[in-house]
Amino acid sequence: MPDEIDPEIAALIGGSVQEYKSKGPAGGAPRPPAGAVPPPDFSTLFDDMGVTAEITERGDADVDLSRKSFAPIERIESERPAEWFKDPAYYKTVLNGEGEEAQRVHELLGKLLKATDPKDKGLHRQQLIPAYWYLASKVALRSVSNQAPLPKKLMVRFSALLPNLFSPDMLETFHKIIFEKSIDEPVYYVDEWLRAIATGQITQSATDEVKPRRQEGGDDRARLQVTMQRVQGKRDSAEGIMKAKAEERRALEAALRDRVELICNHGSHPGLLHVPAPYSDSQKRTMGELNEILRRMIASDKDLVGSIGDFDKASDELKSVSEKLAAGGHEIKADLQSLAQEFETVRQMTKLCIGRQGNHFPILSREYFHGNIKDIGTRENVIKLLTWIESIDCEAYSRPYKNTLHRIVPFIVLLPCYGDTGICWEPFDRYNRATSRGRVAIPMYPKNLTQAVITAVADLRWQVAKEKASYYWMEEGLTGNYYQWFTSKKIRGDVKEFFIQDYAVWITKESEAIQRLEKEVRAIFWRYMPFSKEIKDKLKTRSHIYQELYQKDVNRSLSDGY
Repeated sequence: MPDEIDPEIAALIGGSVQEYKSKGPAGGAPRPPAGAVPPPDFSTLFDDMGVTAEITERGDADVDLSRKSFAPIERIESERPAEWFKDPAYYKTVLNGEGEEAQRVHELLGKLLKATDPKDKGLHRQQLIPAYWYLASKVALRSVSNQAPLPKKLMVRFSALLPNLFSPDMLETFHKIIFEKSIDEPVYYVDEWLRAIATGQITQSATDEVKPRRQEGGDDRARLQVTMQRVQGKRDSAEGIMKAKAEERRALEAALRDRVELICNHGSHPGLLHVPAPYSDSQKRTMGELNEILRRMIASDKDLVGSIGDFDKASDELKSVSEKLAAGGHEIKADLQSLAQEFETVRQMTKLCIGRQGNHFPILSREYFHGNIKDIGTRENVIKLLTWIESIDCEAYSRPYKNTLHRIVPFIVLLPCYGDTGICWEPFDRYNRATSRGRVAIPMYPKNLTQAVITAVADLRWQVAKEKASYYWMEEGLTGNYYQWFTSKKIRGDVKEFFIQDYAVWITKESEAIQRLEKEVRAIFWRYMPFSKEIKDKLKTRSHIYQELYQKDVNRSLSDGY
């Protein structure tokens, strides 16, 4: 299927979408030297080569179901600090070419900085907020271009309009932030996010308010694109299940080899030369295990055959839809209207992160930011916190599909605002529930970055569970059990907000054996949002409460009811 974008976008960016295809994750599994014939290891064969033997070029926007953890963060600061904001023409470059919007912001910002009366300051501040957003919407569209001046990109990325608003420490701090995206994870600054939308790497975020404009053949194209997303998810899921079944059979074969080797390993019988000793009791017991392993191998092989059939069927379906799109010239396109709508979505995300009572001033200033680089929601800091949360809540980014748990990290958009709460915009694409990424927004300048990231993951957790339970979200699963406890206590307020607060306690306190949750809530979380095995093993020795929960896990696993 050809990869083209709208001519307006192509002219703005200065090239086709092909120039921006990602090169796939770095650091694939090592291959054996020429001539070597190692034993087949599907865990390495599946890394960067597709199961149909094609070389797959995955970008960080693509889902790789074989990934089990985040890319390690080696450093959070740039090796060579930049000097972006020391450019004396920075402010002029940002405003240059932006017309009346730029002039309006310049005038209001000047009035705000000169005002001494608190009432006048408040008035100019309120007038400046919408004026800045109008300006930012124009600058954001220009920031996706290769030729866009760096100050315009920095304004969109950091809300850095005027360096004079920075303190000397702030200048030093922001110059340490790593600018380029070198980490293979779906975490984006706003300018990068809009660029990915423009180049077609990521689809536009769903909204209830924006209606797509009608174009000739638009209905057919939209229908085929929706089908394409759904079939792609079906194929990706089938591929993931097939790999899991292949790995399951490989593990059983390895277990069989180990046991056969144990049975065939004999020492000499005491007092007799070159006469092997009889089978020991442990070897005889091992022989008894062989039938069970062989039975499981046959069952696993049957599952593998079925998963291969599902994969072939999904692949044929995907090929058919792709050919229809190519034959009809139905390329996936991004246009200026879509970009403008996406920026408006980003603004709505920002409002949600800040909240009604929060600080909605949209410009980075020493008046509101007082931290160091560890307090900023940079890409590196956020990934480190996401990794830490996953080390506790080991299924935080996982979704079940056809009885298989898939680890799918959501898209993370880093918003340059003073909000304190992370939010989940979409738990997953409504047309591809199997393998699509959700969309999460995290504020860059919160009072507590750890808390902001935890609330984002909590919101993701709640929405994924709620969508999975569908009409029964008040009765089944994580949300159902929590809702029933919530109503039984006759608590007033938003049930999701209480869940998010309890999730923060779960991650920060209960994981350290500090009991702060209600007994019923602890039991719900223990079952539906389990700690990692290491933490469970630690907790069961710290209190009889955790010991009881641990024993319930054992009982459920023995009865196959977990």
